[in-house]
Amino acid sequence: MNPQKRFKIFEALSKATPHPTTELIYQTPFQLLIAVILSAQATDKSVNKATLLLFSKAPNAKQLAQMKLSDVELCIKTIGLYKTKAKNILETAKIINKEFQGEIPQDRLALEALPGVGRKTANVILNTIFNEPTIAVDTHIFRIANRINLAPGENVLQVEKKLIKLTPKEFLQDAHHLLILHGRYTCIARQPKCGVCVIYDLCEYKKKLKN
Repeated sequence: MNPQKRFKIFEALSKATPHPTTELIYQTPFQLLIAVILSAQATDKSVNKATLLLFSKAPNAKQLAQMKLSDVELCIKTIGLYKTKAKNILETAKIINKEFQGEIPQDRLALEALPGVGRKTANVILNTIFNEPTIAVDTHIFRIANRINLAPGENVLQVEKKLIKLTPKEFLQDAHHLLILHGRYTCIARQPKCGVCVIYDLCEYKKKLKN
């Protein structure tokens, strides 16, 4: 895919969604971190239902750190892998409360050292909270990058590096959310909604279908 087409793709996505952002509900950076940890292999909708209860009881790191594990599990039991996630967010809250005075560190290594936090979660926080031009490659972005030949790669790290390198600078800050939302609602895994796609004329997926 040439740079001109790539620019037009992001331009079209940006016009269709001028203010892209996460669909996770949060009030503070800490709450977003917890929500993103919980979102692994879960929908944002299910996470929002669970965090509504969790954050009503413990809206910050200090209060969450003081909760019993069983109480945390009770709040998020509707989410998959809730037992493991409960342990992770409880331990993460304790670390943030003790080592970072309740604030989220703006450092990739520090973030990735937290229980339940991997590269993707760290990228979400760095992008959404600290406005760093990072791209967290989830299943939606990985699918789109390969499907339409935007930044094909064999694994998420390859796709991430290509997207960082190839995405026009004007759109790099919002690229993460633009691609996720497009993949979540239009370029879905099965039977993509090509009839309503704003980048259909630019998409290279239809070439694959014809061959």
